Amino acid sequence: MPPRQYPDATPEDPVERPHGRHVRDPHRWLEDPTDPRTLRWLAAQEALFQAERAGWPDADRWHAQVAALSAQDRVMTPKVRGERIFVPRRRAGQELPVLFVLDGGVERVLLDPNTLEPAGRVTLEAWHPSPAGDRVAYQISHDGTEDSLLFVLDVATGLVVDGPVDRIRGRTVGWLPGGELLYYVRCLPPGSGDGDTRYHRRVWLHKVGAAPDADVLVFGEGRSKAQFYSVAVSGDGRWLTITATEGTAPATDVYLADLSAGSPGRPDLRPVQRGGARTRPHVAAGTGSDGVMWLRTDRGAPYGRVVACSPAHPTADAWREVVAERPGAVLTDFAVLQGSELAGPLGLAAWLRHSTAEITVHDLAGGRRVGTVPLPGAGTIGDISVRPEGGHEAWFAYTDFGTPPQVMHYDARTGLTSVWARGGNRAGGYGVTARQETFTSRDGTTVRMFVVSAAGRPDRPRPAILYGYGGFGTPVSAKFSSEALAWVRAGGIFAAACVRGGGDEGEQWHRAGRGEHKQNSFDDFTAAAEHLVASGWTEPGLLGIMGISNGGLLVGAALTQHPEKYAAAVCMSPLLDMARYELSGLGPSWVPEYGSAGDPDQLRTLLSYSPYHNVRTGTSYPAVLFTAADGDTRVDPLHARKMCAALQHATAGDRPVLFWLERGVGHGSRAASRRAELYGHALAFLGAQLGLPALRGGT
Repeated sequence: MPPRQYPDATPEDPVERPHGRHVRDPHRWLEDPTDPRTLRWLAAQEALFQAERAGWPDADRWHAQVAALSAQDRVMTPKVRGERIFVPRRRAGQELPVLFVLDGGVERVLLDPNTLEPAGRVTLEAWHPSPAGDRVAYQISHDGTEDSLLFVLDVATGLVVDGPVDRIRGRTVGWLPGGELLYYVRCLPPGSGDGDTRYHRRVWLHKVGAAPDADVLVFGEGRSKAQFYSVAVSGDGRWLTITATEGTAPATDVYLADLSAGSPGRPDLRPVQRGGARTRPHVAAGTGSDGVMWLRTDRGAPYGRVVACSPAHPTADAWREVVAERPGAVLTDFAVLQGSELAGPLGLAAWLRHSTAEITVHDLAGGRRVGTVPLPGAGTIGDISVRPEGGHEAWFAYTDFGTPPQVMHYDARTGLTSVWARGGNRAGGYGVTARQETFTSRDGTTVRMFVVSAAGRPDRPRPAILYGYGGFGTPVSAKFSSEALAWVRAGGIFAAACVRGGGDEGEQWHRAGRGEHKQNSFDDFTAAAEHLVASGWTEPGLLGIMGISNGGLLVGAALTQHPEKYAAAVCMSPLLDMARYELSGLGPSWVPEYGSAGDPDQLRTLLSYSPYHNVRTGTSYPAVLFTAADGDTRVDPLHARKMCAALQHATAGDRPVLFWLERGVGHGSRAASRRAELYGHALAFLGAQLGLPALRGGT
């Protein structure tokens, strides 16, 4: 067949010399999405993608398989306020979850994003019931931008009583009793600061129904533009807590104010901790100044622990340990149960032990572990939800590779766990088995990986997908995945590697794969691929890799450092130009994770692995599919554009290098059909390159 003709992307030769280094950027012109050359390039790439897709076997069937496996009834963790229970559900066939309220035994629709925009381009980003459950503050965004609008809805009537409030870039709200006042996070208006409207966040006090311009500035003035904030108020409205982080740094500033001692608009915020560790406060309703508050922290405990103190003396010198660190198990969440039904306060501590969830129960008065919360299997749980006013019940989501998310209910009086709401509408299992394997990385470190297959063992080399993330302390854990199921049920292998940079083995694991140690993430991923081959799961000609966001960086580094090890790669919403990542999207907030090009030593590290800068002309690269979203405000699509052009120009092989742009979506949540389309394309591409036909017949 004739050589593949790629769209024209003539390299230019802009050369910069930061810190005296020679840094080429031949496709700089593709950074501008409005440049006529970029627009022509995008149109030509879309035509090439569609032409290539037309030749993939089973392309439509892969899409149908992912869509069918995604078409499950889904239920999310509820929030309980008095007698009202608020719960999001997505019925099979719906694009987006609907927020319901169970009130007096009757469940009714409270907010349905599907009616706001039929194509699913309006997403519900967050929702927060007031303490009495009479109002809900909710945030929506359009076209995936995550630039949210805040509204307030009256629960009894279903009417919107406030909003929109624009420039929302935080997902937390702190309601005061009465449902008239709330704290929230909002960016400064355009023209303030340096004009970057997604930074310069502040905590404000808002009166429902009042003009947002009349809101009272509470916190954030004079702090760095890349500070991220969260805000919470105890169930009785007495204690205000604010946390601040410098971008994605693994360190938290924590502030506490007693609202009973002054005006809500001028809280006396006192420091609990300034940096040094990740710390989250937990202040229960009814706590007095000399009572007990709890903090989940990795200060002095890289795997995490829980400490207690009084609000009057909350700093680290007064902390006493109540839930000790468990080496090998990472503390991921903590909730307090207390009330007249219990002899004393109980703590529920959620852990990940080698990426598998556990929950332990602790007597917080005596500091003893008194039990565990039984889980359905070796999977993953979501955040624990409890009544803000106190009580004996807790709710949390559970999932694993073969189990759609379901909501569990724990009753501390009996110690029993039951299914509160089941997800999925399929009887029986899916015929897949997940096992965890260990392997050794380049420097001798032991790394773990989930391998999902039908046989449960390596019976012969099969087409395999290796997935990874490896950043920001985010673990890779066992979760229901329609794309993994579709691939495995068709006869393939799906593997998820828990590489350094993630949070799978605690904060030390994270730090071992960030900044100057970032190469460890890539070495771990390479070792995972080698283990799959050596163990007989697959072979190089049948091995594909896939990752999104920071996982896209992982895939980009893998295919440029070891192109011979992989037959195909899917690189989704990726970060790839590490010399200029700080200049777009949320790049400035990631400096604590990657380092800054403004520092000569850190630039040297960034360039050593930056995928865009390590493309080599004349190299035979794997088949690569880049995907990006035009509404992505986190990772600018320019990364995928520039890298695609560079690879198309450089590759000496005959495997395709393709680009597909999603329109009307962003980096995060999206409608069910849009997600099925994205992963349908990914599996169709990998299936065509690795020789795996889609499953024929049912799901």
